[in-house]
Amino acid sequence: MQSWNGCWILDVDIRKFFDTLNHRHLRNILDRRIRDGVIRRLLDKWLKAGVWERGQIQYPEQGTPQGGCISPLLSNIYLHAVLDEWFEDQVKPRLRGRAFLIRFADDFVMGFEREDDARRVLAVLPKRFGKYGLTVHPDKTRLVDFRAPAHDHEPETFRFLGFTHYWGKSRYGRPLVKRKTATDRLTRTLQRLEHWCKRNRHEPMTVQHRTLNQKLRGHYGYFGITGNYRSLALVWRQSHRVWHRWLCRRTRGGYGMTWAHFSVLTRGIFALARPRVVHSYA
Repeated sequence: MQSWNGCWILDVDIRKFFDTLNHRHLRNILDRRIRDGVIRRLLDKWLKAGVWERGQIQYPEQGTPQGGCISPLLSNIYLHAVLDEWFEDQVKPRLRGRAFLIRFADDFVMGFEREDDARRVLAVLPKRFGKYGLTVHPDKTRLVDFRAPAHDHEPETFRFLGFTHYWGKSRYGRPLVKRKTATDRLTRTLQRLEHWCKRNRHEPMTVQHRTLNQKLRGHYGYFGITGNYRSLALVWRQSHRVWHRWLCRRTRGGYGMTWAHFSVLTRGIFALARPRVVHSYA
């Protein structure tokens, strides 16, 4: 994107993909790849497995098991045939400019050098998906002007895989694509930390400290990219506040530990893992 000085991003959302995946089309796609009868029977068992919901078992005729370990694999196989191969073999040769596709499971974005190419693909994409029983969400699918900032326009932002992508400036003042933790993902992380500290406030501090550090390192391992340090530091600071608040509530009256005492502990043996950039694209 930087070498093109930005591009037009087609941010697409597939409506209820895992619930509407067509079994007949999936079996036809699997026929091209898998000939082993044992594996095919095992896959059919997964697809026909019932779903226990609200005290009743249901046998859906489409979709893949929610939370099933096989669902991400089947979704990749399905969309590889429906989207990836179609984009490379049929779409790109017909475009006037360059383009790319980035997909992870059912989340994907398309980038186009030219606006007219992006609008042509946006018009034909619902027909392609409809052929395979899928629906493009009309409200969540949009075309984003993600060209570099100029005096006549201000670029938009878009979300992908938990990150908000936006245009910023490098240390030398040049336009640069940057990424930060999306607001909803950041809020959800803090809410989960709050919920965990509340439920486990009576556990020994050594147990709480070890688990909190595991959670923080896992968060840094995914969101720790260049340019996102501020969001990581926010999670680190809020972790201290949340942990202290619920440690105080272990005793009646809420005066179990002063902030000064807590600060001494978290600067020593109970220090929380500090934010760090794990993935650098500089």
